[in-house]
Amino acid sequence: METKRLSPSDVKEGAKIISSGGLLGIPTETVYGLGANGLDAGAVKAIFEAKGRPQDNPLILHIPSTDWLERYCEEILPIAYELADRFWPGPLTMILKRKSVVPDAVTAGLDTVGMRCPDCTVTRQVIAAAGVPVAAPSGNASGRPSPTTAQAMLEDMDGKINAILDGGPCKVGVESTIIDLTVMPPRLLRPGGVTLEELEETLGEVAVDQAVRRLMDPGEKPRAPGMKYRHYAPKAPVTVVKGDPDMTAGYIVARMGEKSGIICFDEFKGYFRGRPVETLGPAADQAAQARHIFEALRAFDHLDVTDIWAQSPADTGIGLAVTNRLNKAAGFHIIELP
Repeated sequence: METKRLSPSDVKEGAKIISSGGLLGIPTETVYGLGANGLDAGAVKAIFEAKGRPQDNPLILHIPSTDWLERYCEEILPIAYELADRFWPGPLTMILKRKSVVPDAVTAGLDTVGMRCPDCTVTRQVIAAAGVPVAAPSGNASGRPSPTTAQAMLEDMDGKINAILDGGPCKVGVESTIIDLTVMPPRLLRPGGVTLEELEETLGEVAVDQAVRRLMDPGEKPRAPGMKYRHYAPKAPVTVVKGDPDMTAGYIVARMGEKSGIICFDEFKGYFRGRPVETLGPAADQAAQARHIFEALRAFDHLDVTDIWAQSPADTGIGLAVTNRLNKAAGFHIIELP
């Protein structure tokens, strides 16, 4: 299969791919997604095959506006509309009770479904033109770092999907926040572009699922994407060092090998001369760290490194999402300094 590269003017062609059961790479504000008709179980199955994704890992349905929610969900609480008013279009996925029209292939057999309205005009136009919700996980081979450009997605999906719609670089850089609204208090299942602190401003108490900070056990069933499996990982093993940035930089310098790769804050790049270095942005700039984390992880797959050391951001604000992705890339191999 030849994978075409579409421009933002190719809305009709993108919509035709979706409505005919094909696979389309879609830009969003978070990462690029691998989209298909979310009401077509066969098309959804093709997503799993293209990615090599485990079948028990549920997908998110993307819609162009809040008024589509009632088509696919039931028992929608008023708080869902409050969140949508504040954060949609945007990087927030809400877990809600699904209607029977949503196939089991999307939800991994759960009675709930994740719903999101992405902050990307061309993608919303494609969804609206197709007339169906788009099921879409991140557009990478399963387990690898998520793509934040069309070219990065093409590295994993060339020849496996019909087309990629090139909307330019993603402005957030980590996947959407996932909040489960079918339990009380609402439960954060995955940190992302909407922060825990922002959710608490609207919801009050928010529980944080244990899977945010640890690997799920083999027998546990994930209620949302990105909870169970090792994700976002480059080929070389990653070790995350958490603590004061000056201390973590010194710790890595004392232990890095001749062929170690380094992920660090901008201020510490000079500490690691002679080693391949990918910077995240300044230590105080969490938004920059979110934009650069996947690019940094992916970069080392093109370099001859045996292992990767990474400085860890603070886990407040969007930093919680960045540390979650780093920790998963490392299989939760984390060194915490006092």
